[in-house]
Amino acid sequence: AAHGMTPLRAACIQMRSGTEPQANIAAAAGMIREAAGQGARFIATPEMTNLLDIRPGMARPKVRREAEDESLPAFRALAAELGVTLLIGSLAIALEDDERFANRSFLIGPDGALIARYDKIHMFDVEVGDGQTYRESRAYRPGEEVVLAKALFGMLGLTICYDLRFPHLYRRLAQAGADILTIPAAFTRVTGEAHWHVLIRARAIETGCFVIAPAQGGMHEDGRETFGHSLIVSPWGEVIAEMPGSEPGLLLADLDLDQVAAARRRIPSLANDRSPPLKQA
Repeated sequence: AAHGMTPLRAACIQMRSGTEPQANIAAAAGMIREAAGQGARFIATPEMTNLLDIRPGMARPKVRREAEDESLPAFRALAAELGVTLLIGSLAIALEDDERFANRSFLIGPDGALIARYDKIHMFDVEVGDGQTYRESRAYRPGEEVVLAKALFGMLGLTICYDLRFPHLYRRLAQAGADILTIPAAFTRVTGEAHWHVLIRARAIETGCFVIAPAQGGMHEDGRETFGHSLIVSPWGEVIAEMPGSEPGLLLADLDLDQVAAARRRIPSLANDRSPPLKQA
């Protein structure tokens, strides 16, 4: 992709979403405004921007179908007002034809138009070892499409949270032309402490992409604890910006998108890729 010399100022919004969508929308909107005021042209929010409520049955009354969801028009209007490209990391969205929800990312252009939607493909069905069991597939329908989206400044590969652990997804996005990978997340504190930094940096290094990873952080109203540490990582794997902990706030970095091609010239692993047959010995 041809890029100008002007760096792209990108922002991660780190949140501590609670159980009331209105409060979460207001918190996100305030930080999005602040990021735009500091010159950010691309702003990304974390997974489950509108609602974090893992308690059985509690989220259902608050989750709407996409056409009725009140946060999406609010965020579209905000993107248009501020003239920014906005990634809402994900919203819980009710489905027409399924009891379950979609865990859905929305990419919104600076005119307020919806550029792309992405439904999280990989479902977090695990016991994480802090006494918490997650069965995401019970509440959420997995997505069926890998999504590469065209923004004004480059190509974005859209992913969400647990997708991070499936490297083939990122390889496909990069080989299809992604410049930036978005990985909005709500990593648990336990797994985040163990794996977050190394996996985010690995995805950048493997693909020669920038990675924008806005996160949820801290103790949430529903009783879960998330890791925070939102990250912006270069195609060479350097952490160029990081939130120091789990407090909500704003992370800014200037991205030189020419670094994507430069990193891939230095280590052309996408081009050198081979898949010979497996031999069982």
